[in-house]
Amino acid sequence: MSFWLSNFIRLHLTTPWPILIYAFTWTTLLTLTVLAATLSLQVAFISAITPSSSFSQKCNNVGSIRMPLDFPGDTLCFPAPLFMKSKVDLIVPPVFAAVIVAASAFMVRAVGLFDRDQTP
Repeated sequence: MSFWLSNFIRLHLTTPWPILIYAFTWTTLLTLTVLAATLSLQVAFISAITPSSSFSQKCNNVGSIRMPLDFPGDTLCFPAPLFMKSKVDLIVPPVFAAVIVAASAFMVRAVGLFDRDQTP
């Protein structure tokens, strides 16, 4: 804990305030972007499973699951055994999250947030 605190104090005393403000600003913007992307998916899912949604109506075939297509009114019914939980479901979300975090870090680096002006 003291190592983290000493690094924070050293960073605070040696780093000019504008860089810290830039870092805070970009961190906030990236957090809000991830929040908006996550909430939009949850809102879409909740609206799809509401009882008034055409998506949540049952298929005519027993043991089938209704899947939407690109156009709002079109749906297909698939057999329920096709939609089973697999072991890949445990691996894909963390890998996807790591790729997104790495891409956002490279984006911040590409923008050049931490490049200092070398002009005298």
